[in-house]
Amino acid sequence: MKVHDLPTPALLVDITAFDHNVATMAARWPGQTLRPHVKAFKSTALAARLAAQGHTAFCCATVREMVGMADAGLGDDLLLANESLDLHRLTPAIRAGAARITVAVDSEATIAAAVAAGVAEVLIDVEVGLPRGGCDPSDAGRLADLARADGLTVRGVMGYEGHLMREPGDSKAQLVERSMALLLDAHAVVGGDVVSGGGTGTWDTNTWVTELQAGSYCLMDTEYAPHAPAFAQALFVNTTVISISAKGWAVLDAGLKAFGMDHGDPTAVEVGPIWFVSDEHITVGIPEGSPVRVGDRVRVIPAHVDPTVSQHERLHLIDGDEVLEEWDVDLRGW
Repeated sequence: MKVHDLPTPALLVDITAFDHNVATMAARWPGQTLRPHVKAFKSTALAARLAAQGHTAFCCATVREMVGMADAGLGDDLLLANESLDLHRLTPAIRAGAARITVAVDSEATIAAAVAAGVAEVLIDVEVGLPRGGCDPSDAGRLADLARADGLTVRGVMGYEGHLMREPGDSKAQLVERSMALLLDAHAVVGGDVVSGGGTGTWDTNTWVTELQAGSYCLMDTEYAPHAPAFAQALFVNTTVISISAKGWAVLDAGLKAFGMDHGDPTAVEVGPIWFVSDEHITVGIPEGSPVRVGDRVRVIPAHVDPTVSQHERLHLIDGDEVLEEWDVDLRGW
């Protein structure tokens, strides 16, 4: 199949850029020192390709992702890096020995949920500056003691410096070090072998974690591009020009329902600037005399990869105009 034969909108993954990104990250974070974050691509087929490169430990954001990865035989070492009180859905995989499952905990309630579900291993999630999940660093030791008293193995700590992923300028390294100092202080009290954290935006500045939780790096988007320039743009939404106005605009057949818009408008590659995005359409400006015609295909780069992928049913791995494989986006939902 050719790219032009695909119905639009369609998610495209350029194999040259994808392989470059995987190799670049693996050179710095080989094997299980990288824990690819499944939330970025939500596809067991893509995850299997990373596992074939030696990255057999994965990070998940939802119970659905954990169950799907275990069912796909990708359960060597799965971490649910979010707090959840809905862990009973992991119990069948645990009882079947289908996966090594670790969950993040930051309270008595999340520890109790892990025990009730039969989870054996946890990480103490520590807040290191992002106002989201994670316990106060000073409380990490108490929670680790509580978890061990309840029969859980505490593998170590995790802390996500998500507020620094897109930190500009030379201050990033210093600010990451400050966040990681909080995590390392907690780890000294908690113990264990694992210090988990980081992401695509701090892949080359976070030298303190034992494993990096990065996901966007393999596909990329316009928001991350300035903050992780070593990685190439691999993900595109292929669209079709469905209308052209003599007043200077063209309309593409993908809109709000095909893109994650929390980081702003996507970017059209081969036509003029995007004017606005509607439910099913993108309106782009085109100069007078433009060669753009109805029926032309236009590739659009998303501003945020994760929610863009989650709105589609499949990814198409391409080489030039050739469609090499189709990867189901089979880990959507919760």
